Amino acid sequence: MNLAMFDNLTFSGGSPVGLQVYLLVSALLFVFGLIACMARRNAIGILIGIELILNAAILNFMVFWRFGGSPVTGEGAFAGPFFGIFVIILAACEAAVALAILLSLYFNFGTVEVDSIRQMKR
Repeated sequence: MNLAMFDNLTFSGGSPVGLQVYLLVSALLFVFGLIACMARRNAIGILIGIELILNAAILNFMVFWRFGGSPVTGEGAFAGPFFGIFVIILAACEAAVALAILLSLYFNFGTVEVDSIRQMKR
C-alpha cells in the first residue's frame, strides 16, 4: 500500500495538512456525536450519534498510526488499520442489534421516542 499520496495533501494556501487538523476533525466528530446522543429524544438520532463517536475513534486510530512513526514492517505495521476494521465491524454489529431492538420497541409501544418509553414490559 502506497501511503505517499497522503504526504502531499495541502490547504489552498500551500501549507501541508498536519496532525493537528486531523485531530481537530476527530474532536469535532466526537463532540457532534456526543451532542447528538445527549440532545436527541429519538432513538435513531442517538444511534447516529454513537456512530459519529465511533467514526472519531477510527479517525484517531488511523491518524496516530500514520503520524506516529509506525514501522513499515514488523508486528506494529498495520495496528491502526486492524483496530479501525475492528471498530467498523463492532459498529455494524451494534447497528444491527440496536435496530432490532428499535423495531421491537416500535411494534410494542408504537414509538421510538426514548422519553415516552418508560417501561420495557407492559
